Amino acid sequence: MNDQTITASRRHFLASQAMGLGGVALACLMKDDGVLGSRAFAAGEKPDLERPTFDVLPKPTQHPPQARAMISFFMQGGPSHMDLFEPKPVLDKWDGKKIPGDDIKYDSPAQTDGTLMKSPWKFSKHGQCGMELSELLPHLGNVADDITLVRSMKSGVNNHVQGIRALNCGGILPGRPSLGSWVAYGLGTESRELPAYLVLTDPASLPVDGVNNWANGFLPSLFQGTVIRPREPRILNLDPPPHLQGKPQQNFLSYLDQLNREHLAQRPGEHDLSARIAGYELAAKMQLAAKEALDISRETAATHKLYGIDQPLTRDYGTRALIARRLVERGVRFVQICSANQMWDNHSRILAGLPERCKAVDQPAAALIQDLKARGMLDTTLVQWGGEMGRLPTVQRAATAVGRDHNTHGFSIWMAGGGLKAGHVHGATDEFGHKAVDNVVTHSDYHATLLHLFGIDHQELAFRRPNGEGSLIDSQPCRVVKEILTHPERVT
Repeated sequence: MNDQTITASRRHFLASQAMGLGGVALACLMKDDGVLGSRAFAAGEKPDLERPTFDVLPKPTQHPPQARAMISFFMQGGPSHMDLFEPKPVLDKWDGKKIPGDDIKYDSPAQTDGTLMKSPWKFSKHGQCGMELSELLPHLGNVADDITLVRSMKSGVNNHVQGIRALNCGGILPGRPSLGSWVAYGLGTESRELPAYLVLTDPASLPVDGVNNWANGFLPSLFQGTVIRPREPRILNLDPPPHLQGKPQQNFLSYLDQLNREHLAQRPGEHDLSARIAGYELAAKMQLAAKEALDISRETAATHKLYGIDQPLTRDYGTRALIARRLVERGVRFVQICSANQMWDNHSRILAGLPERCKAVDQPAAALIQDLKARGMLDTTLVQWGGEMGRLPTVQRAATAVGRDHNTHGFSIWMAGGGLKAGHVHGATDEFGHKAVDNVVTHSDYHATLLHLFGIDHQELAFRRPNGEGSLIDSQPCRVVKEILTHPERVT
């Protein structure tokens, strides 16, 4: 043996063997013995002999996509479905009486005795489809013929944090990638100057679970959401200092890129380092592109009025909805518009609180549908509006006036565009609005359906991890909800 062999550490030995034929043989034996995950090496698939690299270049899909981008209004806290989206005449008859049965799960049992409460607001039919919606959503009623209303959502996860993770990340455990991260990972982006996944936060606060709502989880950090600040400047430090503008900055960035790539060459497969280099490159391009995309002063006065930017109550959501349209127009793949912490969590003061929330969001959300449609973008842009849960049909008697407790066994969301049926109502809860009973859609069904519309087979979108492959759905029972698709025959 030579001196180098004698002094080699155990770590160096294992590292060298792991990338050689011995490592390949060991991996195959472990696969045969069931030590590795069942999908570690699919039929005919060879193990990786080099560490993979990742980028956000456009990726091919498993089947022709109908959607190319998505804008999600994530309304954290639990909008009350029987007060907004699903009329329940039985509640009018049973108002003030006890709900039959004892299978309701309350988060605040000391404040409720099972007494039912009718909706204080009237419902009416809208559009040619005759969709029934609450008087609290007059602007949504104007676009009823363009949306799909799902009244049978279910997660069964009662806590806000876990409920958000289920709807936004596919499961209740921490450390999972968000939906936007999966879409960016699976499809890349059509923009070379803007991130694939952008998040527009609320000026009041972050939603429950904070930055984990747009985290990349176990995916490479390249796919995490990039936050756009709720107030100006929406992206900090876009302008270089005067002494670096122009050629000096170009020279500096070129030298920095050279150093980074030399550093990476000595550390192949370091995903965080690769993502950081890509981030530097993107940041340089964003100096001009982001400014232009975020500048809504370029829009007409009529567009500002459409979104409610001319009114104090709707200005914030109107601005963010308009920015979201400008971003997907420029090739961004996924944009999430967040609400503030517990904004829709009406345990109390529902009579005053729910109308306030609706007035702030209703016009901007409906305006986005109208604007996308007028520009010919709605057919290829998915729009989603909803939270992690709904509310119970029973009254919660809090000290600050009545409200409704959590309900994850039946609630509503609405979607539009990107291959979805227009003017369509899907599913229902029971007569009291407690549980989804007709054409139930679980959070996993919802995710499988969204991926299908993007041209992705949910069984194929996965990321190899040391303990096996991870995915958005992770072997949970699911189905693509064909009933809400314009082309259900394309589902295999």
